Amino acid sequence: MNPAEEFMSKKGRVLVAMSGGIDSSVAAVMLHEEGYEVVGLTMKTWDYANSGGNKKETGCCSLDSINDAREIAVNLGFPHYILDIREEFGDSVIDYFVEEYLAGRTPNPCVMCNTHIKWDALLKRADMMGCEFIATGHYAKIRQENGRHVISRGKDLNKDQSYVLWGVSQSSLARTLFPMGQFHKPEIRQMALEMGFDNLVRKPESYEICFIPDNDYHGFLNRRVPTLEAKVAGGDFVLADGTKVGQHKGYPYYTIGQRKGLIAMGEPYFVTHIDPVTNTVTIGKVDELLGQQMRVRRLNLQKYATLEDEMNAITKIRYKDSGSPSLIRQVEPDVMEVTFAEQVRSITPGQAAVFYEGDDVIGGGWID
Repeated sequence: MNPAEEFMSKKGRVLVAMSGGIDSSVAAVMLHEEGYEVVGLTMKTWDYANSGGNKKETGCCSLDSINDAREIAVNLGFPHYILDIREEFGDSVIDYFVEEYLAGRTPNPCVMCNTHIKWDALLKRADMMGCEFIATGHYAKIRQENGRHVISRGKDLNKDQSYVLWGVSQSSLARTLFPMGQFHKPEIRQMALEMGFDNLVRKPESYEICFIPDNDYHGFLNRRVPTLEAKVAGGDFVLADGTKVGQHKGYPYYTIGQRKGLIAMGEPYFVTHIDPVTNTVTIGKVDELLGQQMRVRRLNLQKYATLEDEMNAITKIRYKDSGSPSLIRQVEPDVMEVTFAEQVRSITPGQAAVFYEGDDVIGGGWID
């Protein structure tokens, strides 16, 4: 077969987001073996070494991970590029992260990064490189149905990442491949061993936010806003009836449902409300965390263009949430009203809510 015939036999040209981890590396090899013309791209999103943290830079931003991704590309004979998007990442994700905490909400930077940084950056470079598709190592499935591109849970429910993908647009999904969606993680590990990626199998997975690998949110906020601690220290812990019961370190350092780091009350108390205007943090017993209704704004619907009628759905209010039966009703083009069948714990403003019909993502938005 001459080179022209070989090129014509390929399934298309795909830009693969390669973090240097096991999932995206195996995804790149799988697509290569399936006949796609693979181009690897590693995104440099954050330079933690210069941010004042106290833990070694790890994960997708580290030099080791970039080198791992490049080595795989070189060995398989496909091109690999490094894309520096630290400025874009800082403007969108870091600023959002800080602003949400200052507004008394709890942000979800992974969703924001996927929606506004990674997909946009990948598609822009895919167009520049003549790639029809982009691919990532997310554990999720995607299909086309009734003219819509629908994300559904990955086969491995323990690794499913559909929750963080609700914000990806239809035009972006039309060009997206998820090779990991049909596999369980142990299968991917075995494939990696057979591919000779022993070092990737041994590499520990990171569950922290990429720009806070030491998991010190307080320290990160203080480095980003040096005057913050002095401004917010000495606010009041209050009960639901307004009774003052103590002082806290500052409202941005707390989140709904938090138990640790409060004051001794003789029995467990939790953060139930945060008021950034008065710098007060309301605490209460566990039953005061329960709620049955919420509003979700800034919607992105995937399975349906709009919901004409109310419908039953499973709604997740955080990444590790298993989901709860609910009735959802689109009351405005950009607002969903959610009523849970039973009370749920810790409805947290700023977090993402994702609605499912079976395994399919109906869509999602931000808890008001």
